[in-house]
Amino acid sequence: MSTPADAADPDLGPAPAGAASKTIQAIRGMHDVTPARIDAWQRLEDTARAVLTGYGYAEIRTPIVESSDLFKRSIGEVTDIVEKEMYSFLDRNGDSLSLRPEGTAGCVRAVIENGLLTQPQRLWYRGPMFRHERPQRGRYRQFHQLGVEVFGLTGPAIDLEVILLTARLWRALGLTGLRLEINSLGDAPERAAYREELVCFLDGHRDRLDADSRRRLTTNPLRVLDSKSPETAAIVAGAPALLDRLGAATRDHFADIRAGLDAAAVPYRINPRLVRGLDYYNRTVFEWITDDLGAQGTVCAGGRYDGLVAQLGGPSTPAIGFALGIERLVDLLELTPRGAPSALDAYLVAVGERAQREAPLLAERLRDAVPGLRLMTHCGGGSFKSQFKRADKSGARVALVIGDNELERGVIGIKPLREAAEQRELDLLQTAALLTAARTASGEVV
Repeated sequence: MSTPADAADPDLGPAPAGAASKTIQAIRGMHDVTPARIDAWQRLEDTARAVLTGYGYAEIRTPIVESSDLFKRSIGEVTDIVEKEMYSFLDRNGDSLSLRPEGTAGCVRAVIENGLLTQPQRLWYRGPMFRHERPQRGRYRQFHQLGVEVFGLTGPAIDLEVILLTARLWRALGLTGLRLEINSLGDAPERAAYREELVCFLDGHRDRLDADSRRRLTTNPLRVLDSKSPETAAIVAGAPALLDRLGAATRDHFADIRAGLDAAAVPYRINPRLVRGLDYYNRTVFEWITDDLGAQGTVCAGGRYDGLVAQLGGPSTPAIGFALGIERLVDLLELTPRGAPSALDAYLVAVGERAQREAPLLAERLRDAVPGLRLMTHCGGGSFKSQFKRADKSGARVALVIGDNELERGVIGIKPLREAAEQRELDLLQTAALLTAARTASGEVV
Protein backbone atom coordinates (compact mmCIF):
# COMPACT_ATOMS: atom_id res chain seq x y z
CA MET A 1 0.00 0.00 0.00
CA SER A 2 1.50 3.33 -1.03
CA THR A 3 1.53 6.47 1.11
CA PRO A 4 1.97 10.16 0.23
CA ALA A 5 5.61 11.20 -0.11
CA ASP A 6 5.35 13.66 2.76
CA ALA A 7 3.46 11.37 5.16
CA ALA A 8 4.96 10.91 8.62
CA ASP A 9 6.86 7.68 9.11
CA PRO A 10 6.54 6.38 12.70
CA ASP A 11 10.10 5.10 12.65
CA LEU A 12 11.67 8.15 11.04
CA GLY A 13 9.65 10.81 12.84
CA PRO A 14 7.60 13.62 11.24
CA ALA A 15 8.38 14.41 7.64
CA PRO A 16 9.52 17.91 6.65
CA ALA A 17 6.79 20.21 5.32
CA GLY A 18 8.13 20.25 1.76
CA ALA A 19 8.78 16.98 -0.05
CA ALA A 20 11.54 18.61 -2.08
CA SER A 21 13.54 19.38 1.05
CA LYS A 22 13.05 15.98 2.68
CA THR A 23 16.27 14.28 3.71
CA ILE A 24 16.79 10.61 4.44
CA GLN A 25 17.54 9.98 8.10
CA ALA A 26 18.65 6.96 10.09
CA ILE A 27 15.88 4.62 11.18
CA ARG A 28 14.58 5.40 14.65
CA GLY A 29 16.61 3.53 17.24
CA MET A 30 19.58 3.04 14.90
CA HIS A 31 22.50 5.43 15.21
CA ASP A 32 25.70 6.46 13.49
CA VAL A 33 28.94 6.33 15.48
CA THR A 34 30.72 9.51 14.46
CA PRO A 35 34.47 10.16 14.73
CA ALA A 36 33.85 12.30 17.83
CA ARG A 37 32.71 9.19 19.75
CA ILE A 38 34.74 6.46 18.09
CA ASP A 39 37.67 6.70 20.51
CA ALA A 40 35.64 5.18 23.36
CA TRP A 41 34.35 2.41 21.08
CA GLN A 42 37.83 1.52 19.92
CA ARG A 43 39.24 1.66 23.42
CA LEU A 44 36.58 -0.76 24.63
CA GLU A 45 37.03 -3.12 21.69
CA ASP A 46 40.85 -3.07 21.81
CA THR A 47 40.95 -3.57 25.58
CA ALA A 48 38.43 -6.41 25.43
CA ARG A 49 40.40 -8.13 22.68
CA ALA A 50 43.59 -7.91 24.73
CA VAL A 51 41.91 -9.29 27.86
CA LEU A 52 40.18 -12.13 26.00
CA THR A 53 43.35 -13.09 24.15
CA GLY A 54 45.12 -13.18 27.51
CA TYR A 55 42.63 -15.80 28.70
CA GLY A 56 43.04 -17.94 25.56
CA TYR A 57 39.74 -17.02 23.85
CA ALA A 58 39.52 -17.10 20.04
CA GLU A 59 37.32 -14.84 17.92
CA ILE A 60 34.42 -16.21 15.85
CA ARG A 61 32.24 -14.28 13.39
CA THR A 62 28.72 -15.39 12.51
CA PRO A 63 26.10 -14.03 10.07
CA ILE A 64 23.79 -11.18 10.98
CA VAL A 65 20.89 -13.01 9.30
CA GLU A 66 19.83 -16.48 10.48
CA SER A 67 16.84 -18.77 10.08
CA SER A 68 13.97 -17.54 12.27
CA ASP A 69 13.59 -21.11 13.57
CA LEU A 70 17.01 -20.85 15.21
CA PHE A 71 15.77 -18.17 17.60
CA LYS A 72 12.34 -19.76 18.10
CA ARG A 73 14.02 -23.00 19.22
CA SER A 74 16.66 -21.34 21.41
CA ILE A 75 15.07 -18.23 22.90
CA GLY A 76 11.54 -19.66 22.99
CA GLU A 77 8.50 -18.98 20.84
CA VAL A 78 6.52 -17.39 23.69
CA THR A 79 9.15 -14.79 24.62
CA ASP A 80 8.81 -11.07 23.95
CA ILE A 81 11.87 -11.21 21.70
CA VAL A 82 10.38 -13.78 19.31
CA GLU A 83 6.76 -12.65 19.56
CA LYS A 84 7.24 -8.89 19.36
CA GLU A 85 10.81 -7.74 18.77
CA MET A 86 12.53 -9.73 16.02
CA TYR A 87 13.06 -8.22 12.58
CA SER A 88 11.80 -11.15 10.47
CA PHE A 89 11.01 -11.41 6.79
CA LEU A 90 10.43 -13.95 4.01
CA ASP A 91 13.20 -14.23 1.44
CA ARG A 92 12.61 -14.99 -2.24
CA ASN A 93 12.46 -18.71 -1.51
CA GLY A 94 9.74 -18.18 1.07
CA ASP A 95 12.03 -18.98 4.00
CA SER A 96 11.57 -17.00 7.21
CA LEU A 97 14.79 -15.19 8.13
CA SER A 98 15.57 -12.87 11.03
CA LEU A 99 18.18 -10.29 11.93
CA ARG A 100 19.87 -11.75 14.97
CA PRO A 101 18.42 -10.42 18.26
CA GLU A 102 21.29 -11.92 20.30
CA GLY A 103 24.55 -13.75 19.67
CA THR A 104 24.48 -17.03 21.58
CA ALA A 105 22.12 -18.98 19.30
CA GLY A 106 24.13 -18.17 16.18
CA CYS A 107 27.36 -19.13 17.91
CA VAL A 108 25.89 -22.47 18.99
CA ARG A 109 24.65 -23.11 15.45
CA ALA A 110 28.13 -22.28 14.12
CA VAL A 111 30.06 -24.63 16.42
CA ILE A 112 27.67 -27.47 15.61
CA GLU A 113 27.73 -26.86 11.85
CA ASN A 114 31.52 -26.46 11.69
CA GLY A 115 32.32 -29.50 13.83
CA LEU A 116 34.04 -27.51 16.57
CA LEU A 117 32.71 -29.52 19.51
CA THR A 118 35.28 -32.31 19.37
CA GLN A 119 37.22 -30.39 22.03
CA PRO A 120 36.47 -27.55 24.47
CA GLN A 121 36.10 -24.13 22.87
CA ARG A 122 36.57 -20.68 24.37
CA LEU A 123 35.14 -18.20 21.84
CA TRP A 124 34.24 -14.52 21.64
CA TYR A 125 32.45 -12.34 19.11
CA ARG A 126 31.19 -8.81 18.62
CA GLY A 127 28.74 -7.11 16.32
CA PRO A 128 25.29 -5.61 15.84
CA MET A 129 22.05 -7.16 17.14
CA PHE A 130 18.51 -6.06 16.29
CA ARG A 131 15.28 -5.80 18.29
CA HIS A 132 12.22 -3.70 17.50
CA GLU A 133 11.86 -2.09 20.93
CA ARG A 134 10.84 1.37 22.08
CA PRO A 135 14.10 3.32 21.76
CA GLN A 136 15.49 5.03 24.85
CA ARG A 137 18.92 5.72 26.28
CA GLY A 138 20.82 2.45 26.45
CA ARG A 139 18.15 0.52 24.52
CA TYR A 140 18.26 0.73 20.74
CA ARG A 141 16.82 -1.17 17.79
CA GLN A 142 20.29 -1.79 16.43
CA PHE A 143 22.66 -2.31 19.32
CA HIS A 144 26.08 -3.88 19.62
CA GLN A 145 27.25 -6.67 21.86
CA LEU A 146 30.54 -8.31 22.67
CA GLY A 147 29.97 -11.86 23.79
CA VAL A 148 31.83 -14.88 25.13
CA GLU A 149 30.75 -18.51 24.75
CA VAL A 150 32.55 -21.52 26.26
CA PHE A 151 31.68 -25.07 25.21
CA GLY A 152 32.63 -28.45 26.65
CA LEU A 153 33.69 -27.50 30.18
CA THR A 154 31.81 -28.57 33.29
CA GLY A 155 32.26 -27.61 36.91
CA PRO A 156 32.34 -24.26 38.67
CA ALA A 157 35.90 -23.32 37.61
CA ILE A 158 34.84 -22.10 34.15
CA ASP A 159 31.84 -20.25 35.62
CA LEU A 160 34.25 -18.47 37.94
CA GLU A 161 36.67 -17.74 35.08
CA VAL A 162 34.13 -15.92 32.92
CA ILE A 163 33.03 -13.77 35.87
CA LEU A 164 36.62 -12.96 36.86
CA LEU A 165 37.36 -12.16 33.21
CA THR A 166 34.67 -9.49 33.20
CA ALA A 167 35.98 -8.06 36.49
CA ARG A 168 39.43 -7.79 34.92
CA LEU A 169 37.97 -6.05 31.89
CA TRP A 170 36.36 -3.36 34.09
CA ARG A 171 39.71 -2.77 35.78
CA ALA A 172 41.51 -2.55 32.44
CA LEU A 173 38.97 0.02 31.26
CA GLY A 174 39.21 2.03 34.47
CA LEU A 175 35.51 1.53 35.25
CA THR A 176 34.37 1.64 38.86
CA GLY A 177 31.00 1.42 40.54
CA LEU A 178 29.84 -1.75 38.75
CA ARG A 179 28.25 -4.28 41.07
CA LEU A 180 27.91 -8.01 40.52
CA GLU A 181 24.69 -9.95 41.17
CA ILE A 182 24.59 -13.75 40.94
CA ASN A 183 22.04 -16.53 41.30
CA SER A 184 21.56 -20.19 40.50
CA LEU A 185 18.55 -21.41 38.50
CA GLY A 186 19.26 -25.05 39.29
CA ASP A 187 19.04 -27.95 36.90
CA ALA A 188 16.02 -28.77 34.74
CA PRO A 189 14.24 -31.11 37.21
CA GLU A 190 14.74 -28.66 40.09
CA ARG A 191 13.48 -25.79 38.00
CA ALA A 192 10.44 -27.75 36.82
CA ALA A 193 9.43 -28.61 40.38
CA TYR A 194 9.95 -25.02 41.48
CA ARG A 195 7.94 -23.75 38.53
CA GLU A 196 4.88 -25.68 39.69
CA GLU A 197 5.27 -24.30 43.21
CA LEU A 198 5.74 -20.74 41.93
CA VAL A 199 2.70 -20.92 39.63
CA CYS A 200 0.57 -22.15 42.52
CA PHE A 201 1.75 -19.24 44.67
CA LEU A 202 1.29 -16.58 41.98
CA ASP A 203 -2.09 -17.93 40.93
CA GLY A 204 -3.36 -16.99 44.37
CA HIS A 205 -2.48 -13.36 43.58
CA ARG A 206 -3.48 -13.38 39.89
CA ASP A 207 -5.85 -10.41 40.16
CA ARG A 208 -3.05 -8.17 41.49
CA LEU A 209 -0.43 -9.14 38.90
CA ASP A 210 0.33 -6.86 35.95
CA ALA A 211 -0.85 -7.98 32.50
CA ASP A 212 2.56 -9.25 31.34
CA SER A 213 2.99 -11.31 34.49
CA ARG A 214 -0.47 -12.88 34.13
CA ARG A 215 0.43 -13.89 30.59
CA ARG A 216 3.75 -15.34 31.72
CA LEU A 217 2.06 -17.56 34.30
CA THR A 218 1.33 -20.01 31.50
CA THR A 219 4.43 -19.42 29.36
CA ASN A 220 7.49 -18.52 31.45
CA PRO A 221 6.51 -17.97 35.10
CA LEU A 222 10.10 -17.52 36.29
CA ARG A 223 10.16 -14.22 34.39
CA VAL A 224 7.54 -12.91 36.81
CA LEU A 225 10.27 -12.90 39.47
CA ASP A 226 12.00 -10.12 37.52
CA SER A 227 8.89 -7.98 37.00
CA LYS A 228 9.41 -4.22 37.06
CA SER A 229 5.82 -3.60 38.24
CA PRO A 230 6.00 -2.34 41.87
CA GLU A 231 2.83 -4.18 42.90
CA THR A 232 3.96 -7.44 41.27
CA ALA A 233 7.42 -7.06 42.80
CA ALA A 234 5.81 -6.72 46.24
CA ILE A 235 3.93 -9.98 45.67
CA VAL A 236 7.06 -11.74 44.39
CA ALA A 237 8.93 -10.72 47.55
CA GLY A 238 6.86 -13.31 49.40
CA ALA A 239 7.25 -16.06 46.81
CA PRO A 240 9.20 -19.24 47.57
CA ALA A 241 12.89 -19.01 46.63
CA LEU A 242 14.44 -21.31 44.05
CA LEU A 243 17.73 -21.33 45.95
CA ASP A 244 15.98 -23.13 48.79
CA ARG A 245 14.86 -25.90 46.41
CA LEU A 246 18.27 -26.78 44.91
CA GLY A 247 19.76 -30.24 45.22
CA ALA A 248 23.12 -30.98 46.80
CA ALA A 249 25.14 -30.97 43.53
CA THR A 250 23.70 -27.64 42.40
CA ARG A 251 24.20 -26.07 45.83
CA ASP A 252 27.83 -27.22 45.90
CA HIS A 253 28.42 -25.84 42.39
CA PHE A 254 27.08 -22.44 43.43
CA ALA A 255 29.01 -22.49 46.71
CA ASP A 256 32.29 -23.13 44.89
CA ILE A 257 31.70 -20.12 42.65
CA ARG A 258 30.98 -17.89 45.64
CA ALA A 259 34.10 -19.18 47.41
CA GLY A 260 36.18 -18.35 44.33
CA LEU A 261 34.78 -14.83 44.14
CA ASP A 262 35.50 -14.34 47.84
CA ALA A 263 39.07 -15.56 47.40
CA ALA A 264 39.56 -13.21 44.44
CA ALA A 265 38.12 -10.30 46.46
CA VAL A 266 35.34 -9.67 43.92
CA PRO A 267 32.28 -8.36 45.79
CA TYR A 268 28.89 -9.73 44.80
CA ARG A 269 25.28 -9.94 45.93
CA ILE A 270 23.09 -13.03 45.69
CA ASN A 271 19.87 -11.97 43.97
CA PRO A 272 17.29 -14.81 44.20
CA ARG A 273 15.04 -12.96 41.73
CA LEU A 274 17.69 -12.85 38.99
CA VAL A 275 16.39 -15.18 36.27
CA ARG A 276 17.64 -13.66 32.97
CA GLY A 277 15.34 -13.05 30.03
CA LEU A 278 16.06 -16.11 27.85
CA ASP A 279 14.70 -19.63 28.32
CA TYR A 280 17.92 -21.56 27.86
CA TYR A 281 19.78 -20.70 31.10
CA ASN A 282 20.41 -23.17 33.94
CA ARG A 283 22.51 -23.08 37.11
CA THR A 284 24.76 -20.00 37.26
CA VAL A 285 23.41 -16.64 36.08
CA PHE A 286 24.98 -13.24 36.70
CA GLU A 287 24.71 -9.55 35.85
CA TRP A 288 26.96 -6.52 36.22
CA ILE A 289 24.91 -3.42 37.02
CA THR A 290 25.56 0.32 37.25
CA ASP A 291 23.51 3.14 38.77
CA ASP A 292 24.97 5.73 36.38
CA LEU A 293 22.84 4.99 33.30
CA GLY A 294 19.30 5.34 34.60
CA ALA A 295 16.81 2.56 33.91
CA GLN A 296 19.14 0.58 31.61
CA GLY A 297 21.62 -0.35 34.31
CA THR A 298 22.66 -3.87 33.23
CA VAL A 299 25.87 -3.64 31.20
CA CYS A 300 26.86 -7.32 31.13
CA ALA A 301 24.85 -10.49 31.72
CA GLY A 302 25.18 -14.19 31.18
CA GLY A 303 25.12 -17.65 32.62
CA ARG A 304 25.27 -21.37 32.02
CA TYR A 305 23.15 -23.06 29.32
CA ASP A 306 24.04 -26.75 29.35
CA GLY A 307 21.02 -27.92 27.34
CA LEU A 308 21.06 -25.52 24.40
CA VAL A 309 23.57 -27.31 22.15
CA ALA A 310 21.55 -30.53 22.24
CA GLN A 311 18.33 -28.53 21.85
CA LEU A 312 19.69 -27.16 18.55
CA GLY A 313 20.72 -30.58 17.23
CA GLY A 314 24.27 -30.96 18.54
CA PRO A 315 25.73 -33.39 21.07
CA SER A 316 25.02 -32.88 24.76
CA THR A 317 27.53 -30.16 25.64
CA PRO A 318 27.94 -28.01 28.76
CA ALA A 319 28.22 -24.31 27.96
CA ILE A 320 28.42 -20.90 29.58
CA GLY A 321 28.68 -17.36 28.24
CA PHE A 322 27.89 -13.70 28.60
CA ALA A 323 27.23 -10.63 26.50
CA LEU A 324 28.06 -7.03 27.30
CA GLY A 325 26.31 -4.03 25.82
CA ILE A 326 28.82 -1.92 23.93
CA GLU A 327 26.66 1.24 23.78
CA ARG A 328 26.06 1.17 27.53
CA LEU A 329 29.72 0.62 28.33
CA VAL A 330 30.69 3.41 25.93
CA ASP A 331 28.30 5.70 27.81
CA LEU A 332 30.09 4.72 31.04
CA LEU A 333 33.52 5.28 29.51
CA GLU A 334 32.49 8.76 28.43
CA LEU A 335 31.45 9.51 32.02
CA THR A 336 34.83 8.34 33.32
CA PRO A 337 37.51 11.07 33.57
CA ARG A 338 40.29 10.44 31.10
CA GLY A 339 42.88 12.34 29.16
CA ALA A 340 42.27 13.51 25.63
CA PRO A 341 41.80 10.83 22.95
CA SER A 342 44.95 9.56 21.29
CA ALA A 343 46.08 12.26 18.88
CA LEU A 344 47.94 12.10 15.64
CA ASP A 345 51.66 11.75 16.09
CA ALA A 346 52.45 14.11 13.25
CA TYR A 347 50.98 16.21 10.43
CA LEU A 348 53.04 16.58 7.27
CA VAL A 349 53.04 20.09 5.79
CA ALA A 350 54.31 20.38 2.21
CA VAL A 351 54.94 23.76 0.59
CA GLY A 352 55.76 23.98 -3.11
CA GLU A 353 54.96 21.81 -6.11
CA ARG A 354 57.88 19.42 -5.70
CA ALA A 355 57.26 19.06 -1.96
CA GLN A 356 53.60 18.26 -2.54
CA ARG A 357 54.58 15.55 -5.03
CA GLU A 358 57.16 14.09 -2.65
CA ALA A 359 55.04 14.32 0.54
CA PRO A 360 53.01 11.08 0.08
CA LEU A 361 56.19 9.11 -0.62
CA LEU A 362 57.99 10.60 2.37
CA ALA A 363 55.00 9.75 4.54
CA GLU A 364 55.17 6.11 3.43
CA ARG A 365 58.87 5.91 4.28
CA LEU A 366 58.15 7.26 7.77
CA ARG A 367 55.32 4.76 8.27
CA ASP A 368 57.72 1.97 7.25
CA ALA A 369 60.27 3.19 9.77
CA VAL A 370 57.86 3.76 12.70
CA PRO A 371 55.33 0.92 13.11
CA GLY A 372 51.92 2.21 14.16
CA LEU A 373 52.78 5.82 13.32
CA ARG A 374 49.71 8.04 13.12
CA LEU A 375 50.68 10.49 10.43
CA MET A 376 48.35 12.67 8.36
CA THR A 377 49.61 14.19 5.12
CA HIS A 378 48.20 17.53 4.00
CA CYS A 379 46.50 17.21 0.63
CA GLY A 380 45.02 19.91 -1.54
CA GLY A 381 47.72 22.58 -1.48
CA GLY A 382 47.36 25.91 0.26
CA SER A 383 49.71 28.41 1.84
CA PHE A 384 52.17 27.56 4.60
CA LYS A 385 50.01 29.49 7.07
CA SER A 386 46.78 27.69 6.13
CA GLN A 387 48.47 24.29 6.27
CA PHE A 388 49.89 25.05 9.69
CA LYS A 389 46.42 25.99 10.93
CA ARG A 390 45.15 22.65 9.65
CA ALA A 391 48.05 20.86 11.36
CA ASP A 392 47.26 22.53 14.69
CA LYS A 393 43.54 21.77 14.37
CA SER A 394 44.27 18.08 13.67
CA GLY A 395 45.51 17.59 17.22
CA ALA A 396 48.89 16.27 16.05
CA ARG A 397 51.80 16.43 18.45
CA VAL A 398 54.24 17.82 15.88
CA ALA A 399 54.18 19.28 12.40
CA LEU A 400 56.65 17.88 9.89
CA VAL A 401 57.56 20.57 7.35
CA ILE A 402 59.05 20.09 3.91
CA GLY A 403 59.59 22.55 1.08
CA ASP A 404 61.87 22.61 -1.91
CA ASN A 405 64.74 23.89 0.26
CA GLU A 406 64.34 21.06 2.83
CA LEU A 407 64.23 18.47 0.05
CA GLU A 408 67.47 19.81 -1.46
CA ARG A 409 69.23 19.48 1.91
CA GLY A 410 67.63 16.13 2.85
CA VAL A 411 66.05 17.39 6.07
CA ILE A 412 62.60 17.67 7.61
CA GLY A 413 61.46 20.57 9.74
CA ILE A 414 60.09 19.49 13.15
CA LYS A 415 57.76 21.94 14.88
CA PRO A 416 56.18 20.89 18.22
CA LEU A 417 52.50 21.87 18.33
CA ARG A 418 51.61 21.06 21.95
CA GLU A 419 54.53 22.68 23.74
CA ALA A 420 56.63 25.83 23.48
CA ALA A 421 59.72 24.78 21.55
CA GLU A 422 61.66 26.00 18.54
CA GLN A 423 61.48 24.33 15.15
CA ARG A 424 64.51 22.24 14.28
CA GLU A 425 65.69 20.16 11.34
CA LEU A 426 66.45 16.42 11.27
CA ASP A 427 67.13 13.91 8.54
CA LEU A 428 64.75 11.01 7.85
CA LEU A 429 66.38 8.54 10.25
CA GLN A 430 66.59 11.10 13.04
CA THR A 431 62.94 12.06 12.47
CA ALA A 432 61.89 8.39 12.66
CA ALA A 433 63.88 7.95 15.89
CA LEU A 434 62.28 11.07 17.38
CA LEU A 435 58.74 9.88 16.55
CA THR A 436 59.48 6.39 17.90
CA ALA A 437 60.81 7.83 21.17
CA ALA A 438 57.78 10.11 21.51
CA ARG A 439 55.36 7.20 21.05
CA THR A 440 57.26 5.08 23.57
CA ALA A 441 57.33 7.90 26.14
CA SER A 442 53.56 8.38 25.79
CA GLY A 443 52.89 4.70 26.43
CA GLU A 444 52.07 3.81 22.83
CA VAL A 445 52.91 0.32 21.59
CA VAL A 446 55.57 0.55 18.91
